Amino acid sequence: MNQIFHPTPAMCTFAKWAFTTRRVTRTDVRGFSTHYSAAKAGDLILCEIAEIGHHKKIQLAERRVSTSYPGDHVVLCLGDRYAPDQFLASAVIDDDLIDLVAGGGVAGRVDAAHLRMDDPTRLRPLGLLTGPRGQVMNVADYSLPALPANEYVTVIGVFGASMNSGKTTAASSLAHGLGRAGYVVAGVKATGTGAFGDFNSFEDGGAPALDFTDVGMATTFRMPLERIEAGFDTLVATAAERGAQVVVVEIADGVFQQETRAILTSSRIRDRLDGILFAAPDALSALGGEKVLNMMNLGSFAISGMVSCSPLAAAEAAEVTGLPILSREDLWSPETIATHVAPLMRLPQEDVAA
Repeated sequence: MNQIFHPTPAMCTFAKWAFTTRRVTRTDVRGFSTHYSAAKAGDLILCEIAEIGHHKKIQLAERRVSTSYPGDHVVLCLGDRYAPDQFLASAVIDDDLIDLVAGGGVAGRVDAAHLRMDDPTRLRPLGLLTGPRGQVMNVADYSLPALPANEYVTVIGVFGASMNSGKTTAASSLAHGLGRAGYVVAGVKATGTGAFGDFNSFEDGGAPALDFTDVGMATTFRMPLERIEAGFDTLVATAAERGAQVVVVEIADGVFQQETRAILTSSRIRDRLDGILFAAPDALSALGGEKVLNMMNLGSFAISGMVSCSPLAAAEAAEVTGLPILSREDLWSPETIATHVAPLMRLPQEDVAA
């Protein structure tokens, strides 16, 4: 690969740093490496935007959106992506141009795309960032301190049938309702692709948030299950250390996605859940999702998501699953929390705020 010029650390000072890099100490940058064949997921890379495609904006570390222009310098993370509605991508640099595979700040090579997707925004890699010891900087270098699993806080998992099934709204609404019911609650996004939408949604609902970028993963796709489990343990334990009585944990994508299936089949995460709220886009997905959970000796206490937006679809889902269908407004209600969630709690009732 040919470099037109040699980048300097000063260029990073004026670059746009993406959300996935939000924990990185920017003053650690000392230089650059173009040893791209050794690059791995999570490595930090300075790129120049060459061509604007699908992603026309970058989500910044400051949790705002920035419009992209050709020639912009951006600091991103190399990463894999799994998104049936968008891109399948790999954390590799094997050409003079690579792809922006997620607006939260993930770069790599698009291997497949949904037919309705525009071509990806193209990036010219200028160099992998290197730190004070000459090492390539990786988001894992800036993780929260690892903590063992916390066995006392209540953990409610939110799973879904697919992308865009309403998981984020269900999770943040549940967290909001728990707060209104008097519980000290936190939100955790345990898997997925780094972006601030889920993070902000929890905090908009009054729940302080953490996600997998806090434990050193720009994305969790193709990460070993053991690393995802360790990240989950640290995120839940950190939330508990900060005072949470209940942690609402959103798991990305659908039940058949690689790491989601592994989590549900056999994992410390599965074993740690005190309850599951399932998000579905329609009645058939609600029934199918519940059957899949039942096959794994699991089950949900209620259905939410897009299906709850339609009275007719909600009635169908309630009939075929026998479960309550809870809209976001239902989940905001302390009465709903008392009926459907309080029985799952690990904490004694006297610890709940009046």
